[in-house]
Amino acid sequence: MTAWIGSIFESDIGWNHLESLVDVGNRMAGSEGEREAAELTRDALADAGARDARLEPFEIQGWTRGDSAITAGDTTQDCIALPRSPDDRVTGPLVDLGYGLPADFEATDIEGAIVMVRSDVPDYYDRYLHRREKYYHAVENGAVGFVYRNHVEGCLPPTGSVGTDADPIGEIPAVGVSSEVGARLARRFDGESITLAVEADIHPTESQNVHAELGPDTDERVLVTSHVDAHDIAEGAMDNGAGTAMVVELANALAAREDDLETRVEFVAFGAEEVGLVGSSRYVEDADADTIKTVVNNDGVVNDRTLELVTHGFDALADTADEIAERYDHPIGTVPTLGPHSDHWPFVVAGIPGCYVRSVSEGSGRGWGHTFADTIEKLEPRNLREQAILLTAYVVALAREDVTVAHREPNAIAADLEAQDLAEGMKVTGDWPYDE
Repeated sequence: MTAWIGSIFESDIGWNHLESLVDVGNRMAGSEGEREAAELTRDALADAGARDARLEPFEIQGWTRGDSAITAGDTTQDCIALPRSPDDRVTGPLVDLGYGLPADFEATDIEGAIVMVRSDVPDYYDRYLHRREKYYHAVENGAVGFVYRNHVEGCLPPTGSVGTDADPIGEIPAVGVSSEVGARLARRFDGESITLAVEADIHPTESQNVHAELGPDTDERVLVTSHVDAHDIAEGAMDNGAGTAMVVELANALAAREDDLETRVEFVAFGAEEVGLVGSSRYVEDADADTIKTVVNNDGVVNDRTLELVTHGFDALADTADEIAERYDHPIGTVPTLGPHSDHWPFVVAGIPGCYVRSVSEGSGRGWGHTFADTIEKLEPRNLREQAILLTAYVVALAREDVTVAHREPNAIAADLEAQDLAEGMKVTGDWPYDE
């Protein structure tokens, strides 16, 4: 009964796929590299034994990086453009707003200024502020440019997209700078006139979702998902090559246990996650929500040893994780609150059960994601294998006919967003999914 565990622990299927993905190079949404990575993932799922492996394309607004620069005094400071920044050049006084809390924007006149904010929030603040929320506070208050300063030391400028689903290209030019460059700008040029220039090629292009499936041909299905795209400045090993490698490893493991599946399992590696959850949003638009039993979304797995599932108030998802953790005497953390910002989210806002699967441990959060440092040597095959064992058991359990994962009404999700103080940020960024 447990021979499958040994098979996973000896498997190199997922790790080999991770190596293939990082060797592609640039996997930016809409690029040739993203297309190559999707094709590699389709083929890997087919080789694992999943059926009907295919690509489903969709149109997106493409964005290709050019040069960017901050000119301050007689110096040029290193920076990188944030994806979907407009191609523009602006000049204005630099205003360092520190953490960039909503109150900071309210208290400071930034009309015509270039605003710099840190990428973190202080310990005393009661919620996380996403990059895009800070960006749109800057836009709404009249800033002409945006500088996003990494709070993690190491000369690592951060990236991350701006724009909205309705208007993919942002309204003001935006760049990321390292902690060190940000400190230099704040020390020498706060209040002084600087120039921010971004060059970018903006064009229509195409992304794609990867699909395959296993198990009985039931109308109801369990989705096992990841995203195959990555930011163009690094290998994207952690974000999210590891998640897609996990999907392939799970397909291989579940193919060997296909007789244990009582519900169809569909594997989906979404495209264009990093520019606004575009692939998963397109999937939800076309899906029959009633046929989706649950979504197990892998984004941030393998980074550390212990799995954590954000379960969004779907009690059965947490209960099943607790059952697996107890069965194998191996920790799986569960977080019952809401967690936006990955491909489970378009499902959850519609009331479809979904969990956000990631890995955490003491000392994690080192700040390598969305930087040049997102590279494969920071990951371990051991973590992939151990987590694949637990997630294989988790998916088999969720696919049981006697496990019911009740959908939630979207208005209940909206109420939770309000109660957890997440609604304000979503409204600022244009991501609020409900009618007012």
